[in-house]
Amino acid sequence: MADKATGGAATGPHVLRQMNLAAVLTALREHISPSARITDLVGATGLSRPAVGRALDDLRRVGLVEFTADSRSSRMGRPAQRVRFRAEAGHVAGVDIGPHKALVTVADLAGNVLASHRAAMPDIPHGRRVFETVRSALVAASAEAAVPVESLWAVTVGTPGVIDRGEILLAPSIPGWAGLPVQRMLSRWLGCPVHLDNDVNLAVLGERWRGAARGVDNLVFVQWGERIGTGILIDGKPYCGASSAAGELGFIDVVSGPDRSAGHGPGEAMGSFEALVGAKAIRELAQDMGVIGEAGRDIAELFAAASEGSSVALAVLDRVAARFARGLATLLLLLDPGLVVIGGGVSRAGDILLEPILCHLEHQTLVPTEVRISLLGETATACGAVAHALASIEPRLVQAPTQR
Repeated sequence: MADKATGGAATGPHVLRQMNLAAVLTALREHISPSARITDLVGATGLSRPAVGRALDDLRRVGLVEFTADSRSSRMGRPAQRVRFRAEAGHVAGVDIGPHKALVTVADLAGNVLASHRAAMPDIPHGRRVFETVRSALVAASAEAAVPVESLWAVTVGTPGVIDRGEILLAPSIPGWAGLPVQRMLSRWLGCPVHLDNDVNLAVLGERWRGAARGVDNLVFVQWGERIGTGILIDGKPYCGASSAAGELGFIDVVSGPDRSAGHGPGEAMGSFEALVGAKAIRELAQDMGVIGEAGRDIAELFAAASEGSSVALAVLDRVAARFARGLATLLLLLDPGLVVIGGGVSRAGDILLEPILCHLEHQTLVPTEVRISLLGETATACGAVAHALASIEPRLVQAPTQR
């Protein structure tokens, strides 16, 4: 029962015990590897030695830790004990779904990646066919990890579009995907909790967990490819908006003057900003200026030409950077995140595109904002999905040992 004196917050020895257990579990999973002494855990958590001991007993009882003798101890008599987190006791999966691929990553309870499998989507991706591709990719990744797919503890799926409470409301890039009960279908098949979220919302978690923004609490992640999406982190928590549609940078209209014809309204499949700076627009601009041929489909040719010093290629990138900075500045003025991470296919250009973006941003914002290129590349969403799946099972790890 909630305690009225604390405004409804649960209190008492049971809650304190869970909090202590969570602190010890976090220290074992994230900070101390491969094993630790009890004194290490006392120092890492700030808890008393008896409190750490009780938490370890709880974790050992459900098979999440094991004790071993410290072979490095120089003390006489009985050697000191070391504690190892049994990451192999359970497994989760993170899934990244896109119009062209499904990427599945299987990891243990410490987040160690055991296998990743990438499957190409059908030439004409459609809801049911996409679902079957995802199922096959999950089976293949689990087999590569030597983990039975039915033994997964949790799965988190990232997909393009507007996702609200596990329902796909809008997914312009995958016909027949919106309205399909993907979460329910996967959960029924797998027999474990399945979570569904926007792919870019998960990518920002991946960058914060193991990418270019480790430990950063205020962050904007921009996925820049054919389409443009934004993941927002405020005070360490994802911000999705009242309708789970926050961060749709691709639909902001920053067009004016002679470029007005490049814009589209938010009802179109392609947003105004996407039509102005997406990979297709960059490719067309490079073709118009003769940097790549009419048959050229990969903007990597443009990046290569710019790296070799082509003045025309550099002019194309400067124009693209100016357009992109104008849209990005809108977000920076509103959110003041302190850090922006750019991912997606266009981010492969690296510093040769980043430098002109920073130059143009300098005159459009009130305070400097650090901008970095993603360290995770195309794995950002799958990485964030694994982080989300692990967070989702935290209550199971913490509560089960204390419920006696």
